[in-house]
Amino acid sequence: MTAYAKPPKSLLRKVGRAITDYRMIRNGDRLLLGVSGGKDSLGLLQILAHLRTYAPVRFDLGIITVDPEVEGFDPSPLMAYYDRLGLPWHYERQPIMEEAKTRMDGNSFCAYCARMKRGIMYSTCRREGYNVLVLAQHLDDLAESFLMSAFHGGQLRTMKAHYLIDAGDLRVIRPLAYCRERQLAAFSHGASLPIVPDSCPACFTAPTQREHMKALLATEERRNTTLFANLLHAMRPLLGSPPP
Repeated sequence: MTAYAKPPKSLLRKVGRAITDYRMIRNGDRLLLGVSGGKDSLGLLQILAHLRTYAPVRFDLGIITVDPEVEGFDPSPLMAYYDRLGLPWHYERQPIMEEAKTRMDGNSFCAYCARMKRGIMYSTCRREGYNVLVLAQHLDDLAESFLMSAFHGGQLRTMKAHYLIDAGDLRVIRPLAYCRERQLAAFSHGASLPIVPDSCPACFTAPTQREHMKALLATEERRNTTLFANLLHAMRPLLGSPPP
């Protein structure tokens, strides 16, 4: 049985529109996709692999999985799956959560883990010759970040769809910026993708502001079916302009 699954047109359209709107993928780009083993990143892996077969621009695609060495979370079985896909992959291990006990300063476990993983992914991009790091945050993630920033930071901010990192040598893209989490869940589970349980371990070991915002948005959406469309419209000025 093939390791590839054809994504639904609804997801392909939204990803394609985000890529076009923010000029995310350019001819000759070498993309490295961060795959945690969760439904979102595994779903995006299938989407990008499918887009490569007919996209008007040519791009390379590789995979990186960062193992934070947390008890109960083991993404190593994904390596066999990556071999079946026939794509280049990189597996980096670091005891991030253990290090956080002594190094974390005034931050959440989730934020510390994300920052450390990002550094590992940047280093891998540079070492292996990738110029674009691909992350799998979706519209729900962007909306949660937007509310967290407004509620707790007094600022109007969220994750950018496409940006150049401060060092100036790598671009970061989020092709799922227009996609809902439930769409990705339906696709990933329906396609029997090899989802790793508890793929973001910090979120399962400590309560987070993000989980509170997720619950708040779910409650509000039951009252307002256009909530996320409205939030996307409100956040568009915050998603950034495509870098040169």
